[in-house]
Amino acid sequence: MTTHIEPEEHKALRAAVASFAKNHPRTPGADNRPFWQEAAKLGYIGVNLPEAYGGGGGGITELSLVLEEMGAAGNPLLMMIVSPAICGTVISRFGTEAQKREWLPALADGSRLMAFGITEPDAGSNSHRITTTARKDGVGWLLTGRKVFVSGVDIADATLIVGRTEDARTGKLKPCLFIVPRDTAGFQRRPIDMELNAVEKQFELVLDDVRLPADALVGDEDAGLLQLFAGLNPERVMTAAFAIGMGRHALSRAVEYARERTVWNAPIGSHQAIAHPLAQAHIELELARLMTQKAAHLYDAGDDTGAGEAANMAKYAAAEACVKAVDQAVHTLGGNGLTREYGLASLITAARVSRIAPVSREMILNYVSHQTLGLPKSY
Repeated sequence: MTTHIEPEEHKALRAAVASFAKNHPRTPGADNRPFWQEAAKLGYIGVNLPEAYGGGGGGITELSLVLEEMGAAGNPLLMMIVSPAICGTVISRFGTEAQKREWLPALADGSRLMAFGITEPDAGSNSHRITTTARKDGVGWLLTGRKVFVSGVDIADATLIVGRTEDARTGKLKPCLFIVPRDTAGFQRRPIDMELNAVEKQFELVLDDVRLPADALVGDEDAGLLQLFAGLNPERVMTAAFAIGMGRHALSRAVEYARERTVWNAPIGSHQAIAHPLAQAHIELELARLMTQKAAHLYDAGDDTGAGEAANMAKYAAAEACVKAVDQAVHTLGGNGLTREYGLASLITAARVSRIAPVSREMILNYVSHQTLGLPKSY
C-alpha cells in the first residue's frame, strides 16, 4: 500500500516493524508475551510515550502505524490499544509525577502491562450509566462495581478502572479513573467464554469495596470527561489501525492466492469477478487508512475536538473495510478459505469485533449525525 503522504521516518518505521513482525510468525493460541517484550526492547511498544520516561517521544501517529504493520504481517498485539495507547496516554497527560515515574518506563520497556475497564453489564455504550462508584474513605477510596469485556486482565499488572465519584458541589456523579493493581483485595476476575479465538482473554471484573490509596486516582478529581476521552480517542484510532492491518493481511493472502491458483488455464486473478472485489477492498482500506492518519495527526496536535470526530470516522471506515476485505479474501480462496492452513477463517469473527468494539458503528453514526451534521439527538 502506498504511503506517499508520510515522512521518510514514518516509512522507515513501517518497514522496520513489518520486517520484525514477519520474522516472528504467530502460532494460533500461543503466548505472545515474548513477542511483546522483543517489540518493547526495539522501542515499538512505547513509541508514543514521553522520552523523559523511557518512551520514544512520538505520538498516536507512530503507535498506530506500528500496530497496523504488525497486523498486516499477521501478528497484531491487541494490548497495544490498551496499555500504551489508552493507559499510557492518560497517565502521561494527567498522572502525578509519581504515577508517571512508576508506570510509564515500565509500560514502555514491556516489563509491565495495564488493562482498561470501562464497559459494564447494564451500561453498554452509555457511559453515563456507569454504576461503578468510588467513595472517599478517610484519605483513600472504596471502589465498588462490575466491569465486563476487559481484555488481558490476567497478564496485566494493574487495570485502569473508570468509576464515578460524587461532585461535592452538585451531588451528581462524574467519571474518574483509578489504578487498581491486580492483587488488590476485593478485586476479582472471571474469564468470559468467548467464541473469538484470541490470545488475549476477556474478563468480567467484580470490585467489592476495593480499598485504594489516595494516589490511585489519576489526575484531577474534577477533570472527569476530559481525562476519559483523552484515552478513548486514541483507543478508536488504534482500533482502526488494528482493523486496517487485519484487512491488509487478509487481502495480501487472497491476492497471492489469486495470482497462483490456476483454473481453466489462467490464474483466477485474471477474472474480473475475482479481481474487482479485491481492488475495491484495497481502495476501501486505503481510504480508511487516510482517515486514521488524519485522526492521529489531529490528536497529536492537541485538537481533541477534531480528533474525536476523525477518530470515530476512522474507526467506522476501518471496521467496514476490514470486514469486507476478510469476507472477500475467504471467498477468493473458496473452500481453502475455511481451512486452518490458510488462517483466514478465524479472521471472520475477529473482523466482526471491529464493528462492535470499543463502540458500535450505530453509536458512531449517532455521533456524526448529531455532532457533525447538527441533527437532533435520538437518545
